[in-house]
Amino acid sequence: MGERIKKLKKIRIHREGTEELLYTLFAIIAIGVILWRSFDTPIPFILFIAIFGFAWMMMLNFYRCPIRYFAGDTEKTVVAPADGRIVVIEEVEETEYFHDKRLMISIFMSPLNVHANWFPVDGKVKSVKHFDGNYHKAWLPKASMENEHADIMIETPDGQDVLVRQIAGAMARRIVTYAKDQEDCYIDEHLGFIKLGSRVDVFLPLGSKAEIKMGQPTTGDQTVIARLP
Repeated sequence: MGERIKKLKKIRIHREGTEELLYTLFAIIAIGVILWRSFDTPIPFILFIAIFGFAWMMMLNFYRCPIRYFAGDTEKTVVAPADGRIVVIEEVEETEYFHDKRLMISIFMSPLNVHANWFPVDGKVKSVKHFDGNYHKAWLPKASMENEHADIMIETPDGQDVLVRQIAGAMARRIVTYAKDQEDCYIDEHLGFIKLGSRVDVFLPLGSKAEIKMGQPTTGDQTVIARLP
């Protein structure tokens, strides 16, 4: 019981959802009071609270923001930038920045996952760019370049470049990126947030060793997904 309480204390609501959750809760309460006073039967009130109360609880689950700390050695370590599951592990030709082959690891986030994003490596942010685009289903290969996305280039302490790409999905309509040009960044720090189903790609130097398998679930800032060469 004590361990469970400790875990609950490490869960908070992400700042991206605080106002939305409060305003929605006030609206549900107000409409609920009107329904309760307007009808002789409680059925409309009960139906409304059941449906919209469940929807609000889903929103609350979506905006969870666990407080996490990576316990291992961060040197040459790449941790999962998001909760979700692995949908891509392959060598690809990256033509936007590197113009050569990179090891690409992609994590798909369903609406039920935590949608906060973490920095996958320690280092320094070299650039941050946002691109408008489409809203294909996030697990499709073309989503990486054709969907709305934000690219964060990070240089590790030993001079290796790692590209992190936040990708909007079919349901996602907002990408928030906290990374700033020329700022130091560290594992355990939030990189950004993506609303609803979405995906994060990580492009690593060839020679990096993947530590995960296709379909494997990941926990942001906890699961080691690769080791840099």
